[in-house]
Amino acid sequence: MSPPSLIDRPLQQQGTTPVALSYELFPPRSQAAEEVLWATIRELETTAPDYVSVTYGASGSNHDTALDLVARLQEETLLRPLAHLTCVGNTAAELAGIVAQLLDHGVRGILALRGDLPRDGASLPDGSLHYAQDLVENIRREEQTRSALLCAGKVAIGVAAYPTRHPESPSEAHDVEVLLAKQRSGADFAITQVFFHARQYEDLLVRARRAGVTIPIIPGVMPLTSLRRVTRLSELSGVAPDPALMHALETAGSELEAQRIGVAATVELANAALDSGAPGLHLYTFNEHRHALDVLDRLNLPRPSRPLHERAALAS
Repeated sequence: MSPPSLIDRPLQQQGTTPVALSYELFPPRSQAAEEVLWATIRELETTAPDYVSVTYGASGSNHDTALDLVARLQEETLLRPLAHLTCVGNTAAELAGIVAQLLDHGVRGILALRGDLPRDGASLPDGSLHYAQDLVENIRREEQTRSALLCAGKVAIGVAAYPTRHPESPSEAHDVEVLLAKQRSGADFAITQVFFHARQYEDLLVRARRAGVTIPIIPGVMPLTSLRRVTRLSELSGVAPDPALMHALETAGSELEAQRIGVAATVELANAALDSGAPGLHLYTFNEHRHALDVLDRLNLPRPSRPLHERAALAS
């Protein structure tokens, strides 16, 4: 008889405190991409994550496809969607309408983000929101107008946190003050941007707690299996990856060897974050399940048992 899977084992056999598990997905841009995405969704569903986040393009550029994906996740899977929402380029009224749509679809989790500023330096439309803190307040106002419809519980609002200085920020201390302001406006938890060194997450926790941030700060971890992707994210974040990892990926004798190296480095990074007190892990999948599941297979995460009716539904 094979041993029980991780999600089938009771918590007392795994550890004492359950660890949150979540993934990030993005709306497909073609029919072929949609087929790949749904194969990934079905694979990720078997791991019983607490939620999956669905990204939202700059200024809502993929609003319709994002909303369609959120709706399908609600209707066709056992997954709980966390809908990304950006505020740059949208007015409070426009965003209230989008929030109302999400709530009408049964969404009870929103990741409130500022979004990217226009690349061409163009000014924002009159009345548009400028900060994620404003979006958090906007969501809470819309929630209050529907309190009679939300008796099952309030909307959970997540925000971004930065283990290293935001490219537009004067300092890491300023980033923590921004996170504290988002907490005061009603944020429930934070997910970090990508980082490459465990110390960066540890230092963020210390700075945040000293400043009065009490909400959970969940590390966002990407599988470090693609040299191209690691290089690109390093350029975007301004944070240099581990030179030894980059050299190992560059000189790997095969794609399989590079994947082995990258998965091992990701597991080490994730375990270090958990050892620092992380309440969970958020895996950036890039709509590919294989490397995320390889990482998960090597992590000993204490996870609650899945209800019997849900396990039966997944097996059907």
